Amino acid sequence: MSFTLENTSTGEVLVEDLTVADRPATRMVGLLGRRDLSASEGLLIKPCNAIHMMFMRFAIDAVFLDKDWQVLKIACDLGPWRMAACMGASMVLELRAGTAGRKRLEPGHMLALTKDT
Repeated sequence: MSFTLENTSTGEVLVEDLTVADRPATRMVGLLGRRDLSASEGLLIKPCNAIHMMFMRFAIDAVFLDKDWQVLKIACDLGPWRMAACMGASMVLELRAGTAGRKRLEPGHMLALTKDT
């Protein structure tokens, strides 16, 4: 199932093809095994307040969100073999590296999820 994620603070679509990893198996696998993430894709891991990049092949932007979908922290260009965490986060949005900067995403912004039909 695919979703769209909008930054309601700016009115801009942040992710056109969002996958939600909300089961133990999908959360554990995440983006492992992939060679890249397109500019229109993203992965939302929930519940989650910390991620690792062990065995990853590419860098990502990790966006930490609270239960109300507010951006708490952004770890930009997080490369392989690195980790990131955020106290108070309920979920993590993984984006292609550089997306957060290109889309001018900032802590405090509010995001909203819509289901594609």
